[in-house]
Amino acid sequence: MQRRDLIKNAAITVFGAGLPFSGAVAQNRYAKYAGKTVIINIPAHPHYDAATKLLPEFTKETGIKVEIDKLAIGRLKEKQLLEMAKPQGDYDLACYIVMWKGEYVAKNLVQPLEPFLANAALADPAYDMKDIIPIYLENLGLVGGPKGYLAGPGAKLYGLPYGAETSVLAYRRDIFAKLNLKVPETYDDFGKALRVLKDQSGIGALTSRGQAGHQCVHAWLLHLNPLGGSVFDDQWKPRFNDKAGVAALKFLQDVVATGPAGIPGYGQGEANTAFLQGQAAMYLDSTSLAGVINDPARSKVAGNVSWALHPMGVRRASQSGGLGLTIPKNAKNPEAGFLLMQWLTSKAQDKAVTKLGGAPMRNSTMADADLVRQYPEFIVFKEALKYSNPDWRPIIPVWDKINVQALGVGISEALTGKKSAEDALNGMVPQVTAIMREAGYKI
Repeated sequence: MQRRDLIKNAAITVFGAGLPFSGAVAQNRYAKYAGKTVIINIPAHPHYDAATKLLPEFTKETGIKVEIDKLAIGRLKEKQLLEMAKPQGDYDLACYIVMWKGEYVAKNLVQPLEPFLANAALADPAYDMKDIIPIYLENLGLVGGPKGYLAGPGAKLYGLPYGAETSVLAYRRDIFAKLNLKVPETYDDFGKALRVLKDQSGIGALTSRGQAGHQCVHAWLLHLNPLGGSVFDDQWKPRFNDKAGVAALKFLQDVVATGPAGIPGYGQGEANTAFLQGQAAMYLDSTSLAGVINDPARSKVAGNVSWALHPMGVRRASQSGGLGLTIPKNAKNPEAGFLLMQWLTSKAQDKAVTKLGGAPMRNSTMADADLVRQYPEFIVFKEALKYSNPDWRPIIPVWDKINVQALGVGISEALTGKKSAEDALNGMVPQVTAIMREAGYKI
């Protein structure tokens, strides 16, 4: 059975109980919770900036009030861990980054969604889980299947994608036309384009994340996967320092050398800003940038950007990642939190948030004729999703520790010139091995 079929069948199993519900039940699902307040924890992020504009309509429709706790994305996890450790926390709904899902489930901090979805008084029969982009559902929502984070036997749904993404290439078509430069289709083309753009465009070639910790690891993974690499082998032994791992880090070093000044200190926001402000000719990262690229109030490159698939290395691969919504185990109002989650990720509201510059998570939104006219890049994005890899990073419970404390330190040392690519990666193998053994992996 194909992976997409596995995911769809799992979705049918989870949501199938909701299909026969009557319209009368659906109309009254909010009445019991009218007057209650749902507290949602979200990051400062373009998708959630758009989503907050929808919340007054939710209150108008349901009578449920919404209180927002908005934090810088770098502070999100620390605050959530503090809140979710209490007997009763402040949050009824929380946004999480994809690599936290395994850790949150392992620590018993979040609730599985099946009991909510099987509750006829809560579940919307028109929700249509099968319409959610399968790779997003698997990558952000499922925990407990193969490897602990993929679709298959044992996988359970703990969250829903909301702010999900894959990777694509954006480029300045005006600069490419002026230099008679072809859009890079392969990594060989990509490497050559970096030098040409650095020497002839007058601006940086490719913007990128590079800040120590998660940000530089994310940037390295963008190149590791297409170049045939992986963090671990099938027995969970580190292989990130092999030929592919080194090639990916050397490529990222070239990106730093040819890109806008300051990449080793760039997080996602700074990398995005560099492209939006005209300081780089290319951008390779999240589809979430699409919502602001043609907004003259936020972008100096509006009207001059085109999109292409993530360049091909030894294989075609696109990132899987982004943000999702989950219900904390200690939520005060979990049912009302679920109703907000369900409403935000419904067909109607997915289209509404996309119109405001958010990231779509449904096939029906990506195929909507009006939205495709507004965002013609959706044609490229749909193609990129065919290559989006759910095993882009190992989303095991200790991944964030490896990501931030080990890989995120060594890769940063390579990007700042303190170590060669080989020395940086080889030097991290003992630390990562120790973390895995401490977590119970027999390596």
